[in-house]
Amino acid sequence: MSTDIYVDHLPVDVTTEEIRELFCAYGIVEHISLIKNRDTGCLCGFGFVAMQSGANEAIAALHDRELGGSRLNVQYPAKLRQQP
Repeated sequence: MSTDIYVDHLPVDVTTEEIRELFCAYGIVEHISLIKNRDTGCLCGFGFVAMQSGANEAIAALHDRELGGSRLNVQYPAKLRQQP
C-alpha cells in the first residue's frame, strides 16, 4: 500500500525524474503526478508523490528544502491530516 505526499512550491521547470531522484533517497517511489494547467500545459507548481516506503522520512527531510530557488512544502495531503 502506498502513501501519498503533497509537494508544493515546485519550480515550474522541474521534471518527474528530478522529483523521483529527490524522493528515492528515502524509500520506494511508486508514482509521481505533477499537476499541469489544462489550457497551457505548464506545471502549476505542485504535485503528488506516492511512496511504498519512507514517506515519513521524505517529509521530514524535504519539507522546507530549497529546489530551484523555491522552498518546498512537503506534507501529507489535507485529507490524511484531518483528525476524526
